[in-house]
Amino acid sequence: MTRPSLILRGCAAALLALALASCGKGNDPGYQGWVEADLIFVSPDESGRITKLKVREGDEAKTGELIYTLDDDLQQADLNQNLATLANAKQTFDRAQSLSKTGSGTQANLDAAISTLRVAEARVETSKTRLARREIRAPVTGTVQQIYFREGEMVAAQKPVLSILPPGNMKIRFYVPEPELPKLAIGEKVRVTCDNCAADLSAEIYFISTTAEYTPPVIYSLDERNKLVYLIQARPNKPVSLRVGQPVSVYLPPAAAAPSPVAASKP
Repeated sequence: MTRPSLILRGCAAALLALALASCGKGNDPGYQGWVEADLIFVSPDESGRITKLKVREGDEAKTGELIYTLDDDLQQADLNQNLATLANAKQTFDRAQSLSKTGSGTQANLDAAISTLRVAEARVETSKTRLARREIRAPVTGTVQQIYFREGEMVAAQKPVLSILPPGNMKIRFYVPEPELPKLAIGEKVRVTCDNCAADLSAEIYFISTTAEYTPPVIYSLDERNKLVYLIQARPNKPVSLRVGQPVSVYLPPAAAAPSPVAASKP
C-alpha cells in the first residue's frame, strides 16, 4: 500500500474517533423529571345545590370573578327572620330609651335592650355574609383545570366544586444523586428541555430535600438503580409552555472552569 493511502486511512480513522467522541458527549440525557402543580380547590362554606356554573374546564378565571352559585333559599329565609328580630329589637330599644329619659324606666331595662339590639344586628350581618357566600368567586387568577360537580348537583360543605391552576403554581420535580448535590443551591437556574418545548426553557430551584431517598418513585426515571437520590423542585420561567405530568429533562449549570496552574502562578 502506498504512503498516501496510509495517510488518508489514518486521517479517516482519526476523524471517525473524533466524531464518536463528540456524539458521546452530546448524548447527555440530563436528569429525568416531570411537571407538577399546586392546584387551588374552590369549595363552598355550606352544602347546597349548584344553580349556575359560570366557567368550563380550560377557561381563564380572574380573582373576584363569579364562577358558580348555590341555591340560597335557606340563607335568604334566615336573613328575613333575623331582620324581623332586629326590627323588634330596635322598637324595644327605642321604648326603653324613651322611658329612661323620662325617668319611668330603669337602667337595667335599657342595658338589656341595648344588648338584645347588638345581638340582633350581629345575626343580620352573619346572615348577609352567608347569603353573599352562595355566590362563589375565584380566589386566584388561573386556568380552570377540572370541574367535579355540575349544575343541579348537590355538593357538601368543604367539598371542591372545581380546581384552578395559577401559572405561578407550576413546578418541576427531579432527582439528583448524592454526589451531585453540592453543585446545587437555592435560587440556581437549571436548563429544562422537553418534546416540542421552547429552546430557552429554564427553571429556578426553590427546594432541595434534606432527606435521602432511593430510586425515584416515578415512571420517568431512566435507570432503576438502588442509590441515594435527593428531590429537587424548581419554578419554570415559562409555566404556560408546560403541562402537568409532562416528562422533562433537567440539566445542571456547567461548573465554573478552574484556573490553570500557569495563570494561578502569575502575580
